[in-house]
Amino acid sequence: MPTDLQALRDLEHVGLGAPTADEAFDRFARLVRRHLKVPAAVVYFAVREGQVLAGASGVPEPMQSNRLLQYPGTLTNVIAKHGEPVVTSDARQDPLLRDNYLVREMGLVAVAGYPVFDLRGRAVGALCAVVDEPREWSEDDLASLADLAAACTAELRLRAERERARRIQETAVRANRRSRFLLSLSEAFANANTMDQVEEVIVEVGTAGIGARYCAFALTDADGRGITYRSLVHAEPQLPQRFRQAKLDEARPLAEAARTGRPVFFRTGEEMFSAFPLVKDLCDPEIGARAFLPVVTAGAVVAVIALSWERDRGPDKDSYALQTGLSHYTGHALERARLLEERRESAKTLQRAMLSRLPEVPHLDMAATYSPATRSDQIGGDWYDAVAVDDDATMFMIGDVTGHDMRAAAKMGQLRSLLRAFAWSHDESPSALLSLLDKANSGLGLLASGTAVVARLERMPGASYQLTWSSAGHPPPLVLREDGTVERLTVLPDMMLGVRPTSKRSDHVTTLHPGDTLLLYTDGLAEQRGTTPDQWLNRLEKTLGALGDTATAALPVTLVRRLASDDQRDDVAVLAVRVRAAAPSGPPSLGRPATAERKLAPSLCDVGPARIWVDDVLESCGIPMPLRRTVMLLTSEVLTNAVDHGQAPFTATVEVDLDRLRVGVRDSSTTQPELRDPTVTEFGGRGVQFLERLASRWGVDRHGEDQAAHRTGAPRGSRRRIGKTVWFELDLG
Repeated sequence: MPTDLQALRDLEHVGLGAPTADEAFDRFARLVRRHLKVPAAVVYFAVREGQVLAGASGVPEPMQSNRLLQYPGTLTNVIAKHGEPVVTSDARQDPLLRDNYLVREMGLVAVAGYPVFDLRGRAVGALCAVVDEPREWSEDDLASLADLAAACTAELRLRAERERARRIQETAVRANRRSRFLLSLSEAFANANTMDQVEEVIVEVGTAGIGARYCAFALTDADGRGITYRSLVHAEPQLPQRFRQAKLDEARPLAEAARTGRPVFFRTGEEMFSAFPLVKDLCDPEIGARAFLPVVTAGAVVAVIALSWERDRGPDKDSYALQTGLSHYTGHALERARLLEERRESAKTLQRAMLSRLPEVPHLDMAATYSPATRSDQIGGDWYDAVAVDDDATMFMIGDVTGHDMRAAAKMGQLRSLLRAFAWSHDESPSALLSLLDKANSGLGLLASGTAVVARLERMPGASYQLTWSSAGHPPPLVLREDGTVERLTVLPDMMLGVRPTSKRSDHVTTLHPGDTLLLYTDGLAEQRGTTPDQWLNRLEKTLGALGDTATAALPVTLVRRLASDDQRDDVAVLAVRVRAAAPSGPPSLGRPATAERKLAPSLCDVGPARIWVDDVLESCGIPMPLRRTVMLLTSEVLTNAVDHGQAPFTATVEVDLDRLRVGVRDSSTTQPELRDPTVTEFGGRGVQFLERLASRWGVDRHGEDQAAHRTGAPRGSRRRIGKTVWFELDLG
């Protein structure tokens, strides 16, 4: 019997390790019986458990059926040990064989056996002819037996070659699969520039690529003492929220992988529960195998990937290689994402420092936003600015310096500072300011190119404003009128900055009324590849018109979200300025409160504009912003409650005196609001709670019966109800 374990494994690989009949070797045994005219013939192979009779003919039961010999000292041992034929006419007289178990106990007498060799030339079996009485073996007998033994060797080697070819092909297929998997990993992570994108790739690869049912991603905490799942959306179901975090010294597999930096594998759920009993009640017992893969960068564990399969499985070489590849590429992706995030944060800080805070100007409501290009370092050449020149005039500026990188930002910062200084120090028209800027750009050697709009809003007698603007090749300003229509201020633009500093520039004039909004923007807001300027401007106008009831503070950001794509190729700046509506009576004075009244359409669509109107009136009366925020919350509740539960017509009223303000909403219904305590599942019922907690006072005025009907003595049943007013007050000072 061969002692080489490789020889045993080779036999198992070609299907000869199990005690079962083999058709080919059974045929060889039958040929031996027929040609040598012997009662029995066998083909033995040495295996771990003993000797397998792969081929047998004429062998008595139970050997003919079970095909396994576990007796010591069989003929195969003798033949395989010497690698030479064993031929004897009477084994009982042969010193080499007479003590053999088969001779002594089973009555073998005459034996002729030839070795069978494997692909490496090792004797791993034998083809034997046996007789239960003495027999002289002729040369023809031995020649036939030798030929058939050689045929057995050829059959065994052919199988080994086929198995080797199959394994080579399988190895090549696995290697190709691994290579393609690693290539797909590289490609997938190449575009992952944020933590969210890295997590998306990990989940996609872990489930679709590796075949896990669930995949979760946890990052080590900054202090190095804990680890936290970024989310449980793709983790095993039913995990409690408190399972998101773990201390590194906890008895959990996630913490074990993070603490040791070594992968943790479990073939079954029971295996994990046995090693970590504390997680048994938190995890689904129906889940099978699990793997926790540490992600190491710069010698430290920065994350752990948790994979779960629905069935039990062991960590084979292929899956281990794939999981190791996922962990390796994740480490590089995390390093890149963190580096880019640091660069983006630095760029945002620089950009915020370069963009001035908008001034607070009475009677004007303004807001702005800057949205960087997603493929840059989050900084670029777009900018906005506003300068309050005096009590009645404010300059607004927006521009786009060519490029969206650090160089563009540097030039933008210089141009913006120059224009800001000119606007403050020179009482000039917008066109004159642009001319000064263009000449300074050339004379100081900045040599920046780009577009810009400068607009001057000047308060006129009454509540309107005169808008004067000049454009240096910039997209036209838009005006969202109070009635919801959008006006494009289309004029022939002058030369862009940085081309011909001496070119003539012109001013243009229009009027803004209370409720009108001026919108200045850069072309990245709506410009798309494959569209003409008219097409994307039409799209911008349509979107702006649909946002007529949006608060000014939210308008720029809302426009960017609706119009700029996720793959934003250009940075965007948006500046919105709305002329507020003032209280008709003017600000309050001693003994004379400021009052205002507005009709409310019987639709929730008018709640937003009505709320903005209330804010305008309060601003014109000098009510500070923190208090106005509280008023807006309560106003939303009483307006919405009236439209939802009251009856038209609706009227909103505002009254402000020196020590209090009052907002009321009148409708024709007599149903009064009630103070309720809604459950957590109820959608409504909290508006009156807000009034109760935030207002200084609130109440309901019933307007009673029609006094005219009462005076004429009309029958009581004919008198009509006028309705109610729900009001609240806040003390000032």
